[in-house]
Amino acid sequence: MRTSLYSGLGVVLVAGALLVPGDVAGAAESPDISVTNAKAHLDQFQSIATSNGGNRATGRPGYKASADWVKAKLDAAGYTTTLQSFSTSAGTSYNVIAEWPHGDANHVVMAGSHLDSVSSGPGINDNGSGSAGVLETALAYAASGQTPRNRLRFGFWGAEELGLVGSRYYVSNLPTAERDRIELYLNFDMIGSPNPGYFVYDDNPAGDGARDDLVAYFTGKGVQTELIDVQGRSDHAAFRSLGIPTAGTFSGAEATKTSAQAAKWGGTAGQAFDRCYHRSCDTVSNIDLTSLDRQIDAIGHMMWNYAQKDYSGDPPAGGNLLQNPGFESGAVSWTGTTGVITSNTGRPARTGSWKAWLQGNGRTTTESLGQSVTVPATATAASLSLWIRIDTAETTTRTPYDTVKVQVVDGSTTTTLATYSNLDSTSSYVQKTLNVLAHKGKTVTVRFVGQEDSSLQTSFVVDDVAVQAS
Repeated sequence: MRTSLYSGLGVVLVAGALLVPGDVAGAAESPDISVTNAKAHLDQFQSIATSNGGNRATGRPGYKASADWVKAKLDAAGYTTTLQSFSTSAGTSYNVIAEWPHGDANHVVMAGSHLDSVSSGPGINDNGSGSAGVLETALAYAASGQTPRNRLRFGFWGAEELGLVGSRYYVSNLPTAERDRIELYLNFDMIGSPNPGYFVYDDNPAGDGARDDLVAYFTGKGVQTELIDVQGRSDHAAFRSLGIPTAGTFSGAEATKTSAQAAKWGGTAGQAFDRCYHRSCDTVSNIDLTSLDRQIDAIGHMMWNYAQKDYSGDPPAGGNLLQNPGFESGAVSWTGTTGVITSNTGRPARTGSWKAWLQGNGRTTTESLGQSVTVPATATAASLSLWIRIDTAETTTRTPYDTVKVQVVDGSTTTTLATYSNLDSTSSYVQKTLNVLAHKGKTVTVRFVGQEDSSLQTSFVVDDVAVQAS
């Protein structure tokens, strides 16, 4: 886990009442995924780290050995596997991608975890635990004799600890058609913390159905949960940025367990969920097997059930025709002024860490940002929506000194759909929805153009853009 997913984030208690799971037709009985087997995988990760300088970090031999071992296990089970290499600041790293070669390839259900550790330790909870759980679920499915309706895919990500590099690389290199086939991505990052909590991701409205299914599963087992806004700080972020439904679980990192949480979950109040977070003591002795057992059974429950979900009548996941609409993959798929897409904390993103920040310079400048998109010829409705936050130091209430224009460029013709200025300043994000049906059947460029004069600054911050058609 790259950063804490608990401290300072919004956490919401889920009441004990049973939530009704989402529409998962033809669901299979939930499996009991072997915690004994998962623990054996953790022992193997520990052995690899011990033999390779005490860690499994990206760019170190322990990481490549981990990736090779996971791939070999999946190969032997009958998966179609790929070792995807990519470059990082620490050298070459790898993603392991495994696909069960059965089920409808137009509807993919995916689970993943990061496989790398930090350089200071073996990373058995962070994130050998998630990797062991995802691996054992994949192996159990292969041995189960189940016939899936949908295609199952499992990802083991490299270089998460360097900034979610592996998962972002994977998503950004998928062809558009392949991205559209992913119906759900589930992420599991630290699920065996020694002083555990039971947190369920709650930072992507598209994934609310899967979120509620996870909550309902734990509730049915007598385990209370808390929702946690992880703000895109793990490997689901790249999937979420495409509008793909995401969810996941987490058992806590370096933040302190409260008295109320200890009363609910057991363990020790006033101590960290994981006292060995990012430390050399994150070994096989740093795992709570009860938490690991419960969490891997939840992974199995989700994969068994969503393997059978009927997606045939659904639109593509998220319904968003834009790529990287939340900017969480940086400047991927967008063109324009360098630096406009940023994770600078001077202005908040609406979701995640990245946004488009136009202007705010206090001098005469023009900045732009755009992406090409095709509006289907069969559309009967088509819209461009965006969330925008405007703050200004301009004191006048009458003159629009600084502006941002929302435009559609169709060949040599530019249409301005809306203009916002310093007169539209807001204290929070506001959603705007604009009609683009006039451009159906055409490939156009959606563009934002910010212009500022030499006087006081106005910042136009845009996030979570969507082009949708029906």
